[in-house]
Amino acid sequence: MNPALEGEPIAGGRVLVTGAAGMLGSQLLLDAPGSCLAVGTDLTAARDGAPEVELVGLDLTDEAVVRDLFARETFTGVIHAAAYTAVDLAEEEHALARAVNARAPEVVAEACAAAGIPMVLVSTDFVFDGEKKTPYLEDDAVAPLSVYGATKLEGEERATIAHPDGLTIARTQWLYGPRGRHFPGTMLTLAESRDELSVVDDQIGAPTSTLELSPALWDLLERGERTSGAGGGIYHAACGGEGSWCDFAKSTFLLAGLDPDRVHPCTTDQFPRPAKRPAHSVLDCSRLTALRGTAMLTWKQALARFFASHLDRSLP
Repeated sequence: MNPALEGEPIAGGRVLVTGAAGMLGSQLLLDAPGSCLAVGTDLTAARDGAPEVELVGLDLTDEAVVRDLFARETFTGVIHAAAYTAVDLAEEEHALARAVNARAPEVVAEACAAAGIPMVLVSTDFVFDGEKKTPYLEDDAVAPLSVYGATKLEGEERATIAHPDGLTIARTQWLYGPRGRHFPGTMLTLAESRDELSVVDDQIGAPTSTLELSPALWDLLERGERTSGAGGGIYHAACGGEGSWCDFAKSTFLLAGLDPDRVHPCTTDQFPRPAKRPAHSVLDCSRLTALRGTAMLTWKQALARFFASHLDRSLP
């Protein structure tokens, strides 16, 4: 067995990052440990401000394409961040969402298994129904409410079957980051044209910055437990604390020097969307904290860091 599957360092290797033109994938490329080379792949070219993606236009749902890639390139690990993330549109584009979120992880996991290398699969809090009033543990029952959540869960299951000795699953939530559209930027853009905003206050989670998540994913690739282990190889990876989208918006206004009272709470029923969201999907990340020896920042701390270092360069 490749030592990497047993959690030993990946120093000096080449790691494939899928979805590398996206918000999370681009951050993963920037945060690659100095001891390894990160190679990015995506269907589209990198956005402004993102690192160049080496392998563009690769369809990871195509087994022949992925098999050819792994035959041509030598990798020591994979972080699979590619995903179909249009939560509402997925209700219409079920087949496409399933191909990207369920089939692609399976195909990549099969290739990793054949190569004997570890893989980290990025998943979501949407695998839960949100009925639990305390933070979700990794082994809590899953019950997705939407096509997006169901396809992400199917991706977890398919990848686990394909590569049980080398897969680690990282569930996260409410992502924002320097590249691409993000919630803080959207709120501040709307503030330029509206005196008041109404934002949902009955969905509770933890806004998570890619600046905090990315290093955690690299740690999971290097030393996270795999799915065949006693703990099942699943880790919850989100910023600490909890809040609503309304809380997120108010904190954004406060950090931007705007009056947070311009943001008013509303209910999900007042702002209906095609896909149903979990009402309370806070994730218990103590298992990840134990592995890393330190907790991710609270969401308010992470938002302040994001403002201080990136927001002025990342508005939509």
